[in-house]
Amino acid sequence: HEDLCGNTTFDWNRTWYTANPDLTQCFQNTVLVWVPCIYLWLLAPFYCLHLYCHDHGRIHISCLCAAKMVRFCIIFGHFQCIILALCIIQLERIRGCRSSIFLFLFWVLAVVCSLVPLRAKIQLAMDEGIASDIVRYLAFFSYFTIQLAQLFLCCFADQPPEGNLVFNSLQNPCPVKDASFLSKILFWWFTGLVVKGYRTPLAAEDLWTLREEDTSYKIISELQEDWTAERAKLQKQEKALVSGVALGSRLPDQAQLLRKLQKKQSSGFFLLSTLARKFGPYFLTGTLCIIFHDAFMFAIPQVLSLLLGFMRDEDAPLWKGYFYATLMFLLSCLQSLFNHQYMYTCFTVGMRVKTAVMGLVYRKSLVINSAARRTCTVGEIVNLVSADTQKLMDFVVYFNAVWLAPIEIALCLFFLWQHLGPSALAGIATVILIFPLNGFIAKKRSRLQVRIQMKFMDGRIRLMNEILNGIKILKFYAWEKAFLEQVLGYREKELKALKKSQILYSISIASFNSSSFLIAFAMFGVYVMLDDRNVLDAQKVFVSMALINILKTPLSQLPFAISTTMQAMVSLRRLGKYLCSEELKVDNVSKAPLSSDVAIENGTFSWSAEGPPCLKRINIHVPRGSLVAVVGHVGSGKSSLLSAMLGETEKRSGRVTVKGSVAYVPQQAWIQNATVQDNIIFGREKLKTWYNRVLEACALLPDLDILPAGDATEIGEKGLNLSGGQKQRVSLARAVYRKADVYLLDDPLSAVDAHVGQHIFDKVIGPKGVLRDKTRILVTHGMSFLPQADLILVLVDGEITESGSYQELLSRHGAFADFIHTFASTERKESAIQRGKETLHSSGKLKTCKLVMAFGISSISLFFFFFIKLTYGLSIFNRGDTTNSNLQNMEPVSEADEEQVPEDLGKLTEVDKARTGRVKLEMYRKYFKTIGLAIIIPIVFLYAFQQGASLAYNYWLSMWADDPIVNGTQIDTNLKLTVFGALGFVQGQLYQTSLRSLQLHMDLLINVLRSPMSFFECTPSGNLLNRFAKEIDAIDCMVPDGLKMMLSYPFWFHSLLVSISKAGVLLFHCGPQSFYVATSCQLRRLEAVSRSPIYTHFNETVQGASVIRAFGEQSRFILQANKRVDFNQTSYFPRFVATRWLAVNLEFVGNGVVLAAAILSVMGKNTLSPGIVGLAVSHSLQVTGILSWIVRSWTDVENNIVSVERVNEYADTAKEASWSIEGSSLPQAWPHRGTIEFQDYGLQYRKGLELALKGITLNVQERDKVGIVGRTGAGKSSLALGIFRILEAAKGKIFIDGVNIADIGLHDLRSRITIIPQDPVLFSGSLRMNLDPFDTYTDEEVWSSLELAHLKNFVSNLPDKLNHECSEGGENLSLGQRQLVCLARALLRKTKILVLDEATAAVDLETDTLIQSTIRTQFEDCTVLTIAHRLNTIMDYTRVIVMDRGNISEMDSPANLIAQRGQFYRMCREAGLV
Repeated sequence: HEDLCGNTTFDWNRTWYTANPDLTQCFQNTVLVWVPCIYLWLLAPFYCLHLYCHDHGRIHISCLCAAKMVRFCIIFGHFQCIILALCIIQLERIRGCRSSIFLFLFWVLAVVCSLVPLRAKIQLAMDEGIASDIVRYLAFFSYFTIQLAQLFLCCFADQPPEGNLVFNSLQNPCPVKDASFLSKILFWWFTGLVVKGYRTPLAAEDLWTLREEDTSYKIISELQEDWTAERAKLQKQEKALVSGVALGSRLPDQAQLLRKLQKKQSSGFFLLSTLARKFGPYFLTGTLCIIFHDAFMFAIPQVLSLLLGFMRDEDAPLWKGYFYATLMFLLSCLQSLFNHQYMYTCFTVGMRVKTAVMGLVYRKSLVINSAARRTCTVGEIVNLVSADTQKLMDFVVYFNAVWLAPIEIALCLFFLWQHLGPSALAGIATVILIFPLNGFIAKKRSRLQVRIQMKFMDGRIRLMNEILNGIKILKFYAWEKAFLEQVLGYREKELKALKKSQILYSISIASFNSSSFLIAFAMFGVYVMLDDRNVLDAQKVFVSMALINILKTPLSQLPFAISTTMQAMVSLRRLGKYLCSEELKVDNVSKAPLSSDVAIENGTFSWSAEGPPCLKRINIHVPRGSLVAVVGHVGSGKSSLLSAMLGETEKRSGRVTVKGSVAYVPQQAWIQNATVQDNIIFGREKLKTWYNRVLEACALLPDLDILPAGDATEIGEKGLNLSGGQKQRVSLARAVYRKADVYLLDDPLSAVDAHVGQHIFDKVIGPKGVLRDKTRILVTHGMSFLPQADLILVLVDGEITESGSYQELLSRHGAFADFIHTFASTERKESAIQRGKETLHSSGKLKTCKLVMAFGISSISLFFFFFIKLTYGLSIFNRGDTTNSNLQNMEPVSEADEEQVPEDLGKLTEVDKARTGRVKLEMYRKYFKTIGLAIIIPIVFLYAFQQGASLAYNYWLSMWADDPIVNGTQIDTNLKLTVFGALGFVQGQLYQTSLRSLQLHMDLLINVLRSPMSFFECTPSGNLLNRFAKEIDAIDCMVPDGLKMMLSYPFWFHSLLVSISKAGVLLFHCGPQSFYVATSCQLRRLEAVSRSPIYTHFNETVQGASVIRAFGEQSRFILQANKRVDFNQTSYFPRFVATRWLAVNLEFVGNGVVLAAAILSVMGKNTLSPGIVGLAVSHSLQVTGILSWIVRSWTDVENNIVSVERVNEYADTAKEASWSIEGSSLPQAWPHRGTIEFQDYGLQYRKGLELALKGITLNVQERDKVGIVGRTGAGKSSLALGIFRILEAAKGKIFIDGVNIADIGLHDLRSRITIIPQDPVLFSGSLRMNLDPFDTYTDEEVWSSLELAHLKNFVSNLPDKLNHECSEGGENLSLGQRQLVCLARALLRKTKILVLDEATAAVDLETDTLIQSTIRTQFEDCTVLTIAHRLNTIMDYTRVIVMDRGNISEMDSPANLIAQRGQFYRMCREAGLV
């Protein structure tokens, strides 16, 4: 072709068919010069548009920017290109682009295009000398040097833009922002953290702050709007369907079922489309990378074909061999880069999806209505944010394989057809046979995993959650074994499903391992059998094998991708269903201004849209500043009325109006795992004077004196280390501190004793209390408060039967008046005496003394004491008698004093700590020990044998390829094919097994259940749930898979070493690996540790949602959840980048091996046969992947074996005594009398501390009724702890019926005596299971106990009677009904010894009287010990024990003690009983 130069532009003879290749002068002066400029001009408009749309702020002119521009100005020639490039540099600076991929590629192109003229110039200078045209030479070399300098400068990033204050203010910003384009694609920016992790174990503070685009706030604020719009669309569709049904006839059941199914499906689809809109564009950039990766991947076998053709051609010049080797290296490098950019993009999108879904689920849990909330337990919600988000993350990574794998398979078969002709059809037939098998297995595994395994896992986690919440009850009743069996039942079913899944997976792996052989065998067999002239040379064999190796990836990925997609669809449906479930309607309560603060007009309410109404015909008008008392029997709808005012119930009809802000005190106090102060101020600023006033009014000051760090003491989960009364007072203080307009108080005085209750009523709720000007609606069972109420509402079966003031109701002589006359005489007398006393003594001192005395006999749960002494020792009780202190004149704590409280003094909860360093070999030993050597040794041998066969069959192929061709044919073809088939068959039959973690789970479960109560007080349930969910899941699935990979690859690697000698590679490969494993392992631990607080916070929020809503604190809790999720992602992000960093480094080593093998083959062209070269190069192409896989599976095992380490953590913690002692001669009927004898008994909370009980000597005769009273810290609860051996004796003994309780098993003891605890705990399951988990009693006995507990009518009216399903924590029963169920448990066991711990706090007075009479009659022939809070309940007891500082100070009958006028007399006088 003639052109501007006057000669041809391109000459093949000069460029290709020559021993000394070169390009024509014309080509060098035109094409090579203009290619970079054309690239620049063509793409510049699009790049400028991109810069225009993405403004990051202006960058100051830095040294780097100035250097780039100066060098541009020096370059002469191509004036337009230089001007354009200068403009782009300026535009990048103005728009804040710190590293330019566009200009980097321009300079790469420019340098590459200048290499040919450079070579030509150097050649010319060597031939003719430089003097002939020195100016031109110098100009070109300078030009080339400046181009290289510009390329070098483009490898660095500019300084941050001046406006980027957020980035500059971050403490430890992520270096990816500072990284240049080159550093980003090679992940060099991560090296700093890897080196740091190698030198010292990483800690949380070493991790980078999340990039702004990865934070919860940024992701969810944008996604929330989209999801709300999508949900509105879905609801619109639903309404249209409902209205369509309303117009027509009633739908048949099948159609209704179909509609429900459609709703489920569409909710999942809507969620997917919302996520796709938000994250789709970024995900598409990753998809583009994988397409480029595939293009380079398919180019490599074509170059290999050319290289093997070159080896066969004796006349081919050597430079072609080097050219092919270099080209193969470059293609391999580009393939690696694009692959890891794709993976990085996928994991980043996956991380953001996880953040988004967690955020949506959390926000939903704050607005979900009670009916929907009852359908999903806390455990299930936690599963949504753990298991289901993980499934979505996997889906993001493998989704592209669903459509890309079939295209890759088709391309492989197309290229195979080109090499082998119609014989490739045999390969297609083999693929068609293998493919459905893998598809079927994937579908079957998916069904097993989703429907069965996940179902059992959900059940197991739900049950574990309940066990951890009710562990105190389990220990008191000795029910651990019953629940242990239930958990193991779930676990067994889960493992059965897992085992089936593993067997299917083994078949799938075996078919995958033999797939490349089967395809090769089918194709080569058909090829040589079709025609004798079809010979297998090196080119055909090894190019085909390279293509078959490529084919293996999509063949293995496709079933996995389909399975992952199906699992993700199930997870999307589950998430969609939860996120689309009914929410609390905003219009349930209107805030319109009215004359009255709270008004309900003609209201009918129910707990669910379909359920029966819980409140009917409600009409209330509450004037501002009035006190309204709500009374009624257990289950009459008192709490429901407050819920209706909060908008928590479904409003069927009528109107509810509440004016101003609301504060709510629930019946069961909701306490956060935070300090006392944080619980009270609840997110508000601390106003010192007001805060102290609230503490005083709520009778909390004496408590703070006792707590180790005062109000800075941390309260355990659900208030574990506080008594019922203290929890209730903290809950009340939270409401009072709020200074709200309307106060809804759901029986806050039931858990405190009468005197503290009176103090709180006077100081807080009553006409003279701090809330006197506020509107108060008080649910109460205390009759003494009713005369001071402005309005009393009497509820019966959800209706207001009477309303009016106290006097009005009495004058009507209705049911209320009869009730008052019957039950209130003692209380009225008591309160009258108390009020009389208060008016007599106006000096603050006596009042304070009374307050402390009243507090002295208030409810302290057994574990409150346990905690105090555990953390602080008994010395706190030796500071002098608190009774003498004048609380009202106490000086407020100064700020300086406050700061001096040691940080860890009031700390209770142990944060989940990450271990440091490499995992100990002991963990591997423990794991392998649980599997057994009998399984492990055969597996190792089989893997070694399989790899030996694999090497033999590959080597056999190379020998076959080198076989000489005689008359166009090869000899002994059939024999070669038979040997090849036999070797391939052997290597394909790999033995697989299921490595299960049954023993590890069992050990963990037993270790946890056998831990003492102190362990549960300081270990958050989130930490334990994390072990039972995520860690056990990792041991079940990840560790066995990782071990299988790890076992197969070293053998494979050694077989490669035999093929190509490359010992040096191992050094390169071990370098990055040792850096990586140390860092990756620690990141895995940090990520696991930061996951627990997310679950704990979720748990807490779901349980306290109504309180959070009432106080309007949703946004603060959302911020806390965001913080926890972000903290977790700060360790997850570097974790997956670490894998990419390693893979890129290792694959470049592997690509170096490809280059070395190819170049060595070219150099040894005359001595090496094409077969050996084919074997070496095709194996070296696999090295890249295998090196990465070895290290990655090695690291995955080490990362996941951390789970074994974390599960094993609780093996070394302190344990209780054994549950039962073998060969014990304890009589079956023990104790048959019920005598208790303490002999010089001492109890200590921790070694080295003072005794909590000091030398108690006491005899309790059979049928004695003993009341135990005393001030806070006196040791009342310690006696009960000692009898149940919750704490072991420090000295002395306790004998029950003459048997030393220290000599018998804990279950033998605890199952033969009974306690009715203060907190009524129920478990999800049938009512019968809650009464009798071991199925020991007959139905008649159960019904009898229910009748005696006054529950028979209630239970017999339930549709399922005894099989009535109790929801989690028994939430579908009222608190009073739960208390009665606990009484029924005691009646059913009917042991000779009964301990009562304020067992009737949550029931109304009438029921209380019935219960007291039941206890007196039914337990007449039993020994009863009552830790008394209301003194009037023990006045008819045989004996009263007054405890004081661990000693018995008084002991006699109540009458005698009163006559002695000692401590008990003073208590009774204060209570108004004498």
